[in-house]
Amino acid sequence: MPTKIRLQRRGKKGQAFYHIVIADGRAPRDGKFIERIGIYNPVSIPAEIELDFDQALSWIQKGAQPTDTVKAILSFKGVLYKNHLLTGVQKGAMTLEQAEAKFQSWLEEKQRKISSTRNELELNQKESRKKQLEQEKMVNEAKAQAIAQKLNKARLDEAAKAAEAAMEAETAPAATEPAPETE
Repeated sequence: MPTKIRLQRRGKKGQAFYHIVIADGRAPRDGKFIERIGIYNPVSIPAEIELDFDQALSWIQKGAQPTDTVKAILSFKGVLYKNHLLTGVQKGAMTLEQAEAKFQSWLEEKQRKISSTRNELELNQKESRKKQLEQEKMVNEAKAQAIAQKLNKARLDEAAKAAEAAMEAETAPAATEPAPETE
């Protein structure tokens, strides 16, 4: 029975997440499976991966073949590297303690890289928010200035109309007075 380590799709349209399962290679993608060993959620940032490390390593050692995406996930989590080191131990290239020390140093370096990437991502998000707020402030100031100019123009127009009306009022009574009669 050719076993595969593959993804089983779950979730709704546009918000998929996957179960990492051990399944018969002939079974359909979302069909029967032997065992569920993890969860992969690519929608979240960064992608969320939960994996039963020991079970995944056990199935890799038994000969289960991962699909391309699962292979990338297993590589990211270190399952394939640990399998590589244990193969070296079986061949006599190193001792189990040396292999474990190499794996722990690799794991620490990986955690350091992940945390630095997360920190950079958070800083970039904060900076983009600041830039967005600054742009919004500039736009709001420009709108406020435009409104103030319109109000000033409207007030000047009203003052001009009032002055014009006053001028007409001064000249209008003189024009409407009857002219003195001369005989």
